[in-house]
Amino acid sequence: MLIAALALLVLPAAYGSQSPWSKRSLSLTAHAKAQKDFMKLERSIAHLATVKPVASTWYAGWHPTDFPPEHLPWKKYTTVKYAFAATTPNPADFKIAPADDPIVKKVIRLGHSNNVAVHISIGGWTGSQYFSTSVGNAANRTAFIKAINNMVTHYGFDGVDFDWEYPNSQGIGCNTVNSKDTANFLELLKELRASSLPKKAVLSAATAIVPFLNLSGTPSSDVSQFAKYLDYIEVMNYDVWGSWSQTAGPNAPLNDSCVAKPDQAVGSAVSAVAAWTKAGIPARQIVLGVAAYGHSFAVKKADALGSGKTLLTSFPPFNASAQPSGDKWDDAAGPDICGNDQPKGGIFNFWGLVDGGFLTKTGAVAPGIKYRFDSCSQTPSVYNTTSGVWVEFDDARSFRAKGKFIATHGLRGFAMWEAGGDYDDILLDAIRAGAGYDHVGGNCRGA
Repeated sequence: MLIAALALLVLPAAYGSQSPWSKRSLSLTAHAKAQKDFMKLERSIAHLATVKPVASTWYAGWHPTDFPPEHLPWKKYTTVKYAFAATTPNPADFKIAPADDPIVKKVIRLGHSNNVAVHISIGGWTGSQYFSTSVGNAANRTAFIKAINNMVTHYGFDGVDFDWEYPNSQGIGCNTVNSKDTANFLELLKELRASSLPKKAVLSAATAIVPFLNLSGTPSSDVSQFAKYLDYIEVMNYDVWGSWSQTAGPNAPLNDSCVAKPDQAVGSAVSAVAAWTKAGIPARQIVLGVAAYGHSFAVKKADALGSGKTLLTSFPPFNASAQPSGDKWDDAAGPDICGNDQPKGGIFNFWGLVDGGFLTKTGAVAPGIKYRFDSCSQTPSVYNTTSGVWVEFDDARSFRAKGKFIATHGLRGFAMWEAGGDYDDILLDAIRAGAGYDHVGGNCRGA
C-alpha cells in the first residue's frame, strides 16, 4: 500500500507535463524513464521496510552473579550482544572461554525464547590484542573466519559484533597494530560474508567516534565499502572525557558544537554521526552507543562551585592523583593485562550512583547533592560537597534527548553499555521513549 501510494506522487513528477492524468500523448521514452524511476523507488522502499530498528545492549559475562541473564528486560530489546570473546595469538584457537560457556548458552536460550537476537561480541578493551594479526594475512583470515563460523553454528548466534579497539591505533597498550588494519578488516568482512556464515547473520562493528584510521593514522575519508558488508556500526559515544583529560567533562556528550572554548570540542554524537556519514556510512546504518555509567573526578569545592557558591561550574580542574573509587564493579588499582600499573577506574554505573547516595531510587538527585544539566552536551553532573567527588554521567533526561536525536536523524537505533548498569530500567525506558520505540523489542530477531 505504501509503494502504491507513493507511486501516485512520484509518477506524475517523472512524467512531467505529459502526465497520463492530464494527457495521453506520453512518449515511450518518458514512459520508460518513469518506469525505471518507479522501480528504483520501489526497491528503495522495500529495503527500508526490511530495516528493523535496533534496541540493543551488551551483556557483560563477568557479572553473572550480580546481574544474571534472567534479570535482563528482554521484551525491551531487539538484540543482546554477549561480551566478550577475546582474540587469540593463533586465530585458529579463537573460541568462547570455558568459564563463559554456560552463561552464553543461558543468554541464547533466554534470548531466543523471548524472540530476541543474540550476537557474540568479539574483542572489547581487553580482548582486542590480536585482532590485527587475526586479519593481517589471507591464511590468518581463513582460520579466523572458520573459528567464527564454528562458534556461530555451535551456539546458534544470530550475529557477530566486532568490537576492535582499535584498527591501526593502540588501545589498551599491548595490542598488535598494522597500518593496513582498516583494509585488512574490510577484507575479513568480505570473506566472512562469502563464507558459510548464515545469510541472515547480522554483522556489526563497535567503533570510535571517528572513522577507521587509514594508512597514515588519520580518520579515513571514505569507508563506504564497509556499508556493503556490515549491517550497521555502533558508534561508542562514551569515554569522551575521563581521568586522562585535562579537566572533568561529559562522558557521553550529545553535542559539542556549542561549547564555550574550542578545546572543549573533543567529540560528541553530533560530530560522530557527521563524520561517519560524510565518510560514507548511511545514517540508517548507524547505531548510537550510549553509556549507563559515568566517570568520577576529585574536584575541590572552590573549583566545583561557581561565583555564587551554589551552582556547579562546567569543566572544572581535578586532582588526577586522587582518583575516587567507583561502585563495587569498578576496576581496582593494579596491573592490566599488559602488565602496566593502572589507577582505580573511578566508574559509577547508574545503579552505583543510587547506591552511592548521588541519586534516589527514582533517578532523581539525592538530597544534599549538587546537580547541573549542561545545555550543550545534554548531560548531567553531580557533586558531593563533603567527599569532593564529581561524576559526569547520563540520566533519564539525557537518555531521552539521545533517543530523540536517534529519531530525528534517522539512525538505526541504540546500543547500551552495559545491560547491568541501569537501575530499574530508568535509562532504557527513557531512550526508548525518546526514540519512539514503545513498540520495539522482543519481536525483532535478526536486528
